[in-house]
Amino acid sequence: MTKYIKLIISAVVVIAIIVIFFWVKSAFKGNYLELGTNDNIEPTPTQIQSIRDIGEWEFLSVSAEEMVDTVRKGIFTDDELVRIYYGTLRLGIDMQHLSDDAITVKGDSVEVILPKVGLLDKDFIDEAKTKSFYESGKWSPQAHDALYRKAQSQMLQHCLTKENVNAAQSNAESQLRNLFIQLGYKNVTLRFE
Repeated sequence: MTKYIKLIISAVVVIAIIVIFFWVKSAFKGNYLELGTNDNIEPTPTQIQSIRDIGEWEFLSVSAEEMVDTVRKGIFTDDELVRIYYGTLRLGIDMQHLSDDAITVKGDSVEVILPKVGLLDKDFIDEAKTKSFYESGKWSPQAHDALYRKAQSQMLQHCLTKENVNAAQSNAESQLRNLFIQLGYKNVTLRFE
């Protein structure tokens, strides 16, 4: 009889193992763990913030020199003020203006909408290099300030040309395309707002 009991116990254990196996299999049906690689590159908020943290990115600088004068008519003589102003206009992109949805990724392709290329600094005249070329009579600080604004306006007119903005934009496209290629994107599309 002990042989018979051993046989029954063995059969019950085998049946229990089979039942448990099928129960576990059906309980976890559809739930599985798969290991593999994801070839999609997703821009993380940290990467976008890192691009914003670049801040102002200069793509073209234009040196300028302007001679500006003013004359004040007097009864006996005229007073004249002539100054030479030097400045450097920096054209580029302020990456702080990059919007949250500026970067769109599809697989290994990225599309980026960039802020416009523009003047990075409105205070581009170097006061330390400004020279008084000729000055006769007494001039108020307001007259000096008006001459400064006139020089600033002339520099903007002469240096902030369509050709210079296009050159800065072309430099921006080249450098930013290289940046995104270095980040792992194969197809890079850049547009400006």
